[in-house]
Amino acid sequence: MYESQTFEAILQRMLARVPNSIDKRPGSVIYDALAPAAAELAQMYAELDILMRLTFADTASGEYLTMRAAEIGVTRKSATKARRRGLFYDRNNSPMDVPIGSRFRIDDVIFQVIEKQTVGDVVLECETAGEAGNAPSGDMLPIGNIPGLGKAVVTEIIEHGAEEEDDESLRNRYFDNLRGQAFGGNIADYRQKTLAIEGVTAVKVDPVWNGPGTVRLVILGANHLPADTGLVDRVQNDMDPPPQGEGYGIAPIGHVVTVESAKPVTINVETMLLLDTGFTHESVLPEVQAKIEAYLDELRKSWQDTSQIIVRVALIDARILDVPGVLDVTSTKINDAAANVTLADDQVPVLGQVTINA
Repeated sequence: MYESQTFEAILQRMLARVPNSIDKRPGSVIYDALAPAAAELAQMYAELDILMRLTFADTASGEYLTMRAAEIGVTRKSATKARRRGLFYDRNNSPMDVPIGSRFRIDDVIFQVIEKQTVGDVVLECETAGEAGNAPSGDMLPIGNIPGLGKAVVTEIIEHGAEEEDDESLRNRYFDNLRGQAFGGNIADYRQKTLAIEGVTAVKVDPVWNGPGTVRLVILGANHLPADTGLVDRVQNDMDPPPQGEGYGIAPIGHVVTVESAKPVTINVETMLLLDTGFTHESVLPEVQAKIEAYLDELRKSWQDTSQIIVRVALIDARILDVPGVLDVTSTKINDAAANVTLADDQVPVLGQVTINA
């Protein structure tokens, strides 16, 4: 079995091969001749140690994990582009059409018109893949001249943009693929095929949910949040497009698949804090919100492999106690009750209002 070697161990092993009749002390000719070679060998062993770790799926990362997963047909999901609703008005504030392909800028983000829905109501796609297109909202400026245009507005999200799949998500799908025994439309097969669709971060498969031959897929989208309608429609079209059950999608012939998003349950938290000197409720609130959101994010990430999620008061208290300046937490309530909140199988928690009482 390969073992990493230190510079000192390598040098001493090399010196041991030199007869004792020759001066081997530090500073001697033979010592100074062997030391640089030993240093290079130690560096080689260090790089070999890294290479060994990159060889196995359990410890590989980056492009090496991508190549390992590709060997069994699991590919890393690329970053996806956000799609937003765009509204356009002329100088009389009446809805107006703009040409497909028109480009608009807001906050250094560029959107392009890709589809018309009604007059003055279009689908915009962010030119930058990832989460960049999720945040900006409001008035846009046209890139190029559009005669008669009075106002251009980007509004709600149709489909969130997502960053490239991270290593842990890809690693989990790799091992799920190895262990799942996916075949011919069984639960493991639906799970693997759905998770392979860009934008899907989790799925629950509900077989025979509405009679023989019916399957329900409940999915999460970017950042393990409830999926947008655009993603739901795309997964539906990939799995079982109209006419349903005919085998025109990924689902086997005779399977009627219904794709839904997990339902969000708003989690409002109310609590009382004892603070250290120099801290105020206003100063600790952002960190308190971040800690609670991190806890809910962990629950959402576990949703796929659990029958139900329980949002626990005690665990919220424990997270808040990690916030610098917080000495004690009392009277914590979730949705106006001092009790845990148990969610249904197709529900996930989403943070709402956080209130710190005096």
